[in-house]
Amino acid sequence: MRKTTQRAKNESSRKNFLRALYPGRFQPFHLGHLEAVKYILSEVPEVIIMIGSAMQSHTLRNPFTSGERITMIRLALTEAGISPDRYYIVPVPDLEIHGIWVSHVRSLVPKFDIVYSNEPLTRRLFIEAGFTVKSIPFYRRAQCSAAEIRDRMLKGINWESLLPKSVVEYIKEIKGVERLRDLAKTDEVRDVYMSSQRQ
Repeated sequence: MRKTTQRAKNESSRKNFLRALYPGRFQPFHLGHLEAVKYILSEVPEVIIMIGSAMQSHTLRNPFTSGERITMIRLALTEAGISPDRYYIVPVPDLEIHGIWVSHVRSLVPKFDIVYSNEPLTRRLFIEAGFTVKSIPFYRRAQCSAAEIRDRMLKGINWESLLPKSVVEYIKEIKGVERLRDLAKTDEVRDVYMSSQRQ
């Protein structure tokens, strides 16, 4: 009788959480993101990988387009042997009004039952909207940070070891590092002009 009750509880738990939402910008998709997806899929059957700031690209903070980020994620998950039957990748444009952001997300992605995120604002907005929100164990947090990786790309310090091999190859193919370095350049003539205008 006890085993039957436990089995019923397990089945009920599975029914409650069939699909998770995992939001992020993935600029770029690194090993920490990959470990997060693996962790989420160890707890739920399906995950929606939501690409935030989907309309943003060609800036230092968001150098890659949503299409490039989708490609990176697909390459990484294929390399890791994760079946495409278990995930969706959905780009979502920004919405600056926090009070209706969750509704905005829900209107653009498939139905989900639980949210996985460590980002404080994301967590707070989904909690206030009534969702269960779970944290994700950090993986090599000091190095596996998109900001750290972009900084390493700019400085020419080893960044390749922090990304899946297929993603490294893709970034090199699209000349992503060159793009980032070009974006970091300043127009010295313009800077001098702007400085003179401020005086």
